[in-house]
Amino acid sequence: MTATNGTNRAVTDDTFSAEVEQAKGLVLVDFWATWCGPCQYVAPVLEQLAGEYDGRLKVAKVDVDENQRTSMRFNIRSIPSVLFFKDGKHVDTLVGALPKAAFVQKIEAHL
Repeated sequence: MTATNGTNRAVTDDTFSAEVEQAKGLVLVDFWATWCGPCQYVAPVLEQLAGEYDGRLKVAKVDVDENQRTSMRFNIRSIPSVLFFKDGKHVDTLVGALPKAAFVQKIEAHL
């Protein structure tokens, strides 16, 4: 599987391995919840980045309330947490409602 535009692609405990850990290229995984205000701030930023980097990265979303096994596995304690995976390996993390520039800097570092 190559990295493609996967904006708002919901990933679950059951699909995480196939969607993220077996993916080639860069995958951003947004750990979020519907009740989380800062998560609502980050979502459109990630959507915009998925479009700007179309074909070069994939953006996936994990609802922490519905997918606790994956959230615990990656020690998610604060949301939003965006984990960066390159060729299936966790390589970086950003936590909080950060500006677009922070995400761009990490994306460019890992492409």
